[in-house]
Amino acid sequence: MRNQLTRTSDVALRDAPPGRSGVGGLVASWWGGQSAAQGALLAGVALLLAFFAVNTVANMERFGITPGFGFLLRSANFEIGESLIGYQPQDSYARAMLVGLLNTVKIALIGGLLATVIGVALGVARLSGNPLLSALVQGYVELIRSTPLLLQLFFWSATLQALPGPRQAFNPLPGVFLCNRGILLPAFAEDGAGGWVTAALLAGGAVAAIGAWSRPALAWRFGVGNQTAALLVLLAALGTSVGVLVWSGASLAIGFPELTGFNFVGGGVVSPEFSALLIGLVVNAAAMISEIVRSGIQSVPSGQWEAARALGLTRGRIMRLVVLPQAMRVIVPLMTSSYLNLIKNSSLAVAIGFPDLVSVVNTSANQTGQVLESMAIMMGSYLTVNLIVSALMNAYNQRLTRRGRR
Repeated sequence: MRNQLTRTSDVALRDAPPGRSGVGGLVASWWGGQSAAQGALLAGVALLLAFFAVNTVANMERFGITPGFGFLLRSANFEIGESLIGYQPQDSYARAMLVGLLNTVKIALIGGLLATVIGVALGVARLSGNPLLSALVQGYVELIRSTPLLLQLFFWSATLQALPGPRQAFNPLPGVFLCNRGILLPAFAEDGAGGWVTAALLAGGAVAAIGAWSRPALAWRFGVGNQTAALLVLLAALGTSVGVLVWSGASLAIGFPELTGFNFVGGGVVSPEFSALLIGLVVNAAAMISEIVRSGIQSVPSGQWEAARALGLTRGRIMRLVVLPQAMRVIVPLMTSSYLNLIKNSSLAVAIGFPDLVSVVNTSANQTGQVLESMAIMMGSYLTVNLIVSALMNAYNQRLTRRGRR
């Protein structure tokens, strides 16, 4: 029987096509079939996309709409309530979309910073030895996680609109007023001074970030310790900020809001729409971040706590010096997702009237009919912002990983 099987296999190998024998022939035949199927699938998808593209162009031409991005240079002719840069209705659609993008970036930066601070505090409080405090934080987290963000935004918007008028405004702090017109705060009296201060802070922050990244190299280059190198970086950052302000020549005089007639004059105002969006995003994101921080802290072995207690460290110092630095390797990757969600969730601003990127792009698309081009600009803008945030967080995470391996 064994000899018969051997003769049969020898005949099969002898009669097989040249270059393709045994298992290799079967694999090559299967791979060739798979390649043909994939090629046919790609060709079908390409034909389908071409069909839709041709029909879309034909329909746009039938309605008198010229495909392309030339509409960005035309006058927008609509108002935008809030903007970080100068804007007039006669400005172009491109500038209007830039205003919307900057508003989105502004809410994302401020919201991300506040959500991080509050979320870390709540995550630590959730693990505190006080049962009442821990239960309150848990209840807050469960409430926020179990209700839609859009509903939360409607709640905060209605709450701010229910505030009294300017004459009955709340005055919780000197120079600060709360009313249905918004939150009135002291602000720079000169137009544009706030922009220069922001530019100075960004420049100083960039210098500080670069210096912190290269602090070991600075310490080695100048032959000083890490603390001295950190002090040099701080001085360089402060010098850069002061230099930008001096070069700008902006006046830093502060103006305070004053009630004149039926409204306030002077100072600065934070609109109810911006306030509702900021509060809603921060409250929602802080709940998610608190859970991330809690899980990161719990991932640190209990032996680290015991060793730190044996050294006589207090609970606060143990958390700050021992636990949180180790927990960051778990926290940072998850925080990236939270920041990206906050940026994407800011698109819900259109529901409460804040002129973010989605609101401005929708208005532009409705006026021009360039829906596909407008949607492409909006998708590209969000993609660019999110990729930048992901790259920065990934770089920070890689640095933490390298430091943890030393």
